[in-house]
Amino acid sequence: MSDSDAATGGELDAELAALLDIERFDPPAKFRERALLKDPAVYERAASDPQAWWASQAEELDWFQHWTRVLDDDDPPFYKWFTGGTINVSYNCLDRHVIAGHGDRVAFHWRGEEGQERDITYAELLGEVERFASALKGLGVGKGDVVGIYLPMIPEVVVAMLACARIGAPHNVVFGGFSAEAVRERMEFSEAKVLITVDGAARKGKTAPVKDRVDEVIGDLATLEKIVVVRSKGTACQMREGRDVYYEDILAEAEPTCPAEPLDAEHPLFILYTSGSTAKPKGILHTTGGYLTGVSATHRYVFDLRAGGDPDPDVYWCAADVGWVTGHSYIVYGPLCNGATSVMWEGAPDYPHKGIWWELIERYGVTILYCAPTAIRACIKWGAEWPNKHNLDSLRLLGSVGEPINPKAWLWYHKVIGAERCPIVDTWWQTETGAIMITPLPGITATKPGSATRAFPGVSADVLDESSGEPVQQGQGLLVLTHPWPSMLRTLYKEEERFIETYFQRFGSETYLVGDAARRDGDGYLWVIGRIDDVVNVSGHRLSTAEVESAIVAHAEVAEAAVIGQHDEDTGQAIVAFVTLQGDIQGDESTIEGIRETVSGRIGKFARPKRVIWTEDLPKTRSGKIMRRLLRDIAEGRALGDVTTLRDPVVMQQLQDQVSQARAQEE
Repeated sequence: MSDSDAATGGELDAELAALLDIERFDPPAKFRERALLKDPAVYERAASDPQAWWASQAEELDWFQHWTRVLDDDDPPFYKWFTGGTINVSYNCLDRHVIAGHGDRVAFHWRGEEGQERDITYAELLGEVERFASALKGLGVGKGDVVGIYLPMIPEVVVAMLACARIGAPHNVVFGGFSAEAVRERMEFSEAKVLITVDGAARKGKTAPVKDRVDEVIGDLATLEKIVVVRSKGTACQMREGRDVYYEDILAEAEPTCPAEPLDAEHPLFILYTSGSTAKPKGILHTTGGYLTGVSATHRYVFDLRAGGDPDPDVYWCAADVGWVTGHSYIVYGPLCNGATSVMWEGAPDYPHKGIWWELIERYGVTILYCAPTAIRACIKWGAEWPNKHNLDSLRLLGSVGEPINPKAWLWYHKVIGAERCPIVDTWWQTETGAIMITPLPGITATKPGSATRAFPGVSADVLDESSGEPVQQGQGLLVLTHPWPSMLRTLYKEEERFIETYFQRFGSETYLVGDAARRDGDGYLWVIGRIDDVVNVSGHRLSTAEVESAIVAHAEVAEAAVIGQHDEDTGQAIVAFVTLQGDIQGDESTIEGIRETVSGRIGKFARPKRVIWTEDLPKTRSGKIMRRLLRDIAEGRALGDVTTLRDPVVMQQLQDQVSQARAQEE
């Protein structure tokens, strides 16, 4: 058990309060001794020649043909990396480890929601990936064809991704929590040829139908030729003759071998849709050689990975979902490329009980845990007694991902889970960046609770003044990346103009606008504050306000809606919806529930508004633009900014009264 066993309730609060007085936490001496990177000069070496640094990381991979040029920057912002080189991600994640004699090493300790267990070795994973790659070819999938994947956290989701990578078919994974409507939208946008889904998915002791829900909305998409169904829960589902096939059936009939296709370094690896500032999601396109270089290097050094050849190898657990970029990069591609042994958990952090995570850490001897601040805050709420029931001594490194972590959660993580012996790597990155951009190096960096500290070696991050565009030496501004990096998105799928406009218009084609505000302190440490565009971050899930508003307005009684993100102790941000109803309809609890169900059906349960505030009108400029800045001020109880540009300033007073009444009712 951890040293904090006796520290419960008030005692623990007092200890955390005392820790708040410590401004910096140095890497533990024992950890630093064995760290992969322990010399701070690595930052200077990488900064002096970023191309040479990234080339040295790419040399760690197996290439079929070596590149002729590290970085092609002739046409910014359309950068290319390792041009002339050919490589295969699936080969680097599987074949080379098996060829090296590590086929019996466990790739994943998979645990099902009801306690089912399966240890999958690298050799077993390679065998299933080869068969499924052959099966996809048999369905007519070829190089460049998009394959949709809508699967829960089961081993087949990894198999499907690697099989696509093996034959050069870009995959488009949709998070299992998204609704079937969202699946259709993403399959339509990407013109997917095949969709891989499941009969049913585990949902805290119940089975949710998946295939039948997909059938309800998928219609007759012109490009979708086949639907492959994994029999996971034994749920009966309709199978359309000529279109639908079972995963197990085509696997049994497939050729057992499928050599990895040598692919150009810039060949598309995957498309992943993420929210933008409009209702239409953005299709982030990542390619092969640069992406794998970025995720393998960051996974190795940020987590100080000891792989299978080490006498004391790590058991690594990224407690995210494969449907988000965190799962792509740090459940699948980074860990497998580095030959790691990982844990993969099917369920939620509170089922079958609130101590399941800590039970799994003890069960599998997890040494590295990487999770979201939202999950940490939930664990704080449930109480230290849950982790204190288990032996967490195997842990040696903790990580945070998805949103900025508040100092209190950081300190609880440090004290209760890490027993004050585990460095914490608080990482900042995006779907667009592909890999971690700002992070401590655990054997080098002194950490500050709440700060992601500094850019990873070879990455150039800066804070620019919003008005002048000049660097801010100390203070707040806009976070930017000022030099290309290998794992960066190459474009928005079939939307090149939107790509330029979204990321490279404001400061020019050589400066990537992140979309987050940040602060640089006197030590040069970076503190990411939050989004500057109309995007909310709920439990690490990015959602555009327009996307949620569009779903709310789909409710028959709603005339108009505006959505903002409000600070929330549990989820980072919570969705607050200001809603105008049709005609003389009076909103009540049943209306609110109906709105939430509409949003759940169109996007997913995680997108449901936490608060709904009725209003007769919304604050708009004379041109009709909704002023969400003012709505945020009202919701957070701040003094209002300039309202002179509003078409009807009286609306603000009415809204303030509505919010005050809502607060009084909640209390």
